[in-house]
Amino acid sequence: MNASKAKVVEKKYLLTFIIITTLFALWGFANDITNPLVAAFRTIMEISNSKAALIQFAFYGGYATMAIPAALFVQKYSYKQAILLGLALYAIGALLFWPAAQFEAFGFFLLSLYILTFGLAFLETTANPYILSLGDKKTATRRLNLAQSFNPLGSILGMTVASEVILSSLQSEKNNVDFSALDSATKAIQRTHDLMVIRNPYVILGLVVILMFIVIMVTKMPKIGHQNEIHPMKSFQRLIKNKVYREGVFAQIFYVGVQIMCWTFIIHYAENLGIDKATAQRYNMIAMGIFIASRFMSTMLMKYISSQRLLFLFGVGGMLSISGVIFIGGMAGLWCLIVTSGFMSLMFPTIYGIALEQVKEDSTLGAAGLVMAIVGGALMPPLQGLIIDFGKVAWLPAVNASFILPFISFLVISVYGYRVLKVHGI
Repeated sequence: MNASKAKVVEKKYLLTFIIITTLFALWGFANDITNPLVAAFRTIMEISNSKAALIQFAFYGGYATMAIPAALFVQKYSYKQAILLGLALYAIGALLFWPAAQFEAFGFFLLSLYILTFGLAFLETTANPYILSLGDKKTATRRLNLAQSFNPLGSILGMTVASEVILSSLQSEKNNVDFSALDSATKAIQRTHDLMVIRNPYVILGLVVILMFIVIMVTKMPKIGHQNEIHPMKSFQRLIKNKVYREGVFAQIFYVGVQIMCWTFIIHYAENLGIDKATAQRYNMIAMGIFIASRFMSTMLMKYISSQRLLFLFGVGGMLSISGVIFIGGMAGLWCLIVTSGFMSLMFPTIYGIALEQVKEDSTLGAAGLVMAIVGGALMPPLQGLIIDFGKVAWLPAVNASFILPFISFLVISVYGYRVLKVHGI
């Protein structure tokens, strides 16, 4: 059957597809309510940019820690049981924000996020290959792009909560008073208040996740074959020899890194222009709106243009827009940064689908490798934070210069798109 005529989602899988797609929105919410916390904790806890970026290190480090165990769990049990365990860990991590706020310990918040992302690692390791398997192989990448299109809907809700519920309510950001200049007693009062403001949305999120756990527990889902991979070491050896997969994992590390850097440090970029955090987060929401629109548009374009070619073209587009962020600066540079989200939109699911296209029976462990690649979101933001802490670089403001890391990331992604199209001939 021609790929353009094959159904993206067959009727018999529709309910399962809808329920699993809801999970994409759930982890999108967690990602993007967390990104603005880097700037918030920097002020509240009076720490450096690089130390505040440990929020991202803890959040995305949880993926790297738990991806392989999640894959092995799926092999031994089932997709559904792995999803339920993932939701349980997600809820525990979110609810731990309550004692973290009581103790007012930055390390406790990092631990809570680390455990929360144990759950997200289970969900992503499970949901992505499950979606790919729900129907015709010819439409698998389009199906994953469609499901991933609902991830940014959760993200924009997370951004909205971060902007309108958290950042706008922080006393440390009000009245244009320098928090570091306040006396110790006033700081303590404001710090307690602000940590409670951060805590509450996570506790509510934990309760929502518990509700989702119950829904999935009582819903019957199709059992898709995934238990052929009974020898993880042999699977690993085959995957390492697969150039498309191996290079895909490498490209995915840089993609997740560029996404988190752009969405985390957009606030820093805007603050450098004299814009407050809450307003800066609204610019982030505009970027997410562009991301969502571009995700749906690129999913439709894949009906006519190969995903490999689109990946290459969008990578080049990202390099051009980030060049504007670095060298143009000002509000024009900020808008270049916002537009960059449109080029990022198709990258994660497209790299994922291309990398897994030829792994056959190794798909579960292969999916784990691609989820481990999310560690790029843990490693690169602290590096960007160090550049910002360094100060002015040559003639460029430090914030502008720090976006050389996203530029390099888009270059790597473009090269991968070119190689799978021209070198590997997929």
